[in-house]
Amino acid sequence: MPRIEETSLPGVGRRFDFDAEYGKRVGVITHRDGKREVFVASREDPDACAETIMLTPEEAEAVADLLGGSTVTRQVTTLTNEIEGLAIDWITLENTTPFHARLLGDTMLRTHTGASIVAIVRDGVAIPAPGPAQALLSGDVLVVVGTPNGVVRAARYLNASMQGE
Repeated sequence: MPRIEETSLPGVGRRFDFDAEYGKRVGVITHRDGKREVFVASREDPDACAETIMLTPEEAEAVADLLGGSTVTRQVTTLTNEIEGLAIDWITLENTTPFHARLLGDTMLRTHTGASIVAIVRDGVAIPAPGPAQALLSGDVLVVVGTPNGVVRAARYLNASMQGE
């Protein structure tokens, strides 16, 4: 398996790349807004891209599926298949969320949806097991666990234009 290098790109997102067997440098830039940029470069100058392709989050997911999904995806799928009724999803807080700059405890998410936030990813940095005093920000990616219906309700609730929708 190739060794993937990860680089923080302040204000942009994160860059993941590796040396492919046939002489090229291949990578993906994950933008903070969810877009993915796939690139091919020479090993000698990985910043001089020979080709880039910008993908929407949906297109990136489709390509990932075509390529067989990631190890993490397979592991999570295996876990959820082994624990009947468990769902895990990554929910991005939109700019319209009523919970921007509010505390996690203010959401009362588990009470309203039956799902729980088990981690927050902010600017590529994980905040595992956040407490009720953790502030939420638009753009945060929340790792939500619960029943399949609870996770769907959580996504709607967290990004509703008005609380309780």
